[in-house]
Amino acid sequence: MDDLKASSASDKEKIGYQLEAPEKGEEICVLKTDYGDIKMRFFPNAAPKAVYNFKSLALSGYYDGLKFHRVIDDFMIQGGDPDGTGAGGESIWGEDFEDEFHENLLNISGSVSCANRGADTNGSQFFINAVEPVTIDWDQYDEIYSYYKSSPEQFTSMYGGTLDMDKVTDAYKSLYEENGGNPHLDGAYSTAGTGHTVFAQVFEGLDVVQKIMQVETDDSDMPVEDVVILSAEIVPYE
Repeated sequence: MDDLKASSASDKEKIGYQLEAPEKGEEICVLKTDYGDIKMRFFPNAAPKAVYNFKSLALSGYYDGLKFHRVIDDFMIQGGDPDGTGAGGESIWGEDFEDEFHENLLNISGSVSCANRGADTNGSQFFINAVEPVTIDWDQYDEIYSYYKSSPEQFTSMYGGTLDMDKVTDAYKSLYEENGGNPHLDGAYSTAGTGHTVFAQVFEGLDVVQKIMQVETDDSDMPVEDVVILSAEIVPYE
């Protein structure tokens, strides 16, 4: 994976660093859509395979002309499937690759994550989280976590995972309350170890994501009129 330029960012070990601006010369992605441009920075130190996969596919033109096939208002937009159904696509290696969860990269609004069908089933599909900031009932998460701890195996078999509140810090809570997002997707904080790998962050164009979320969709959350990724360009940040 050495033929792609690594990010010049240091991937600093502190929660929230994903919101920092890119450094000059750092490789970013410009997703050009028919609603405007979405610019995002990568985190190769934390999610090397996910970043390499996305960059390689983008450089090959894989994403050009594909549509956002799944759009859910105040949740996320998803693309990267050449079939346009949500069931297709593959990684640069032609097979699924493993999850790369990191405790300092969260599924806050603007984060770009790997879509999957379960643990270690990452391919070409990705989604952008976009949830308005709200007051989160952390006490409810505490109650659910207490229920989990009383009978972990039974809870997991019935409900899957929940937030491991022993890992959740005040900084974690603040990031979600200030930015919005989907904490239940954070694999590093899941009692079941399941979730979605965060490998990039939108630093410009989140308003474009929000516009896309407003389009009319059918019963399967597919836009009635195609929302197209015109191109996915890997360029140095200036």
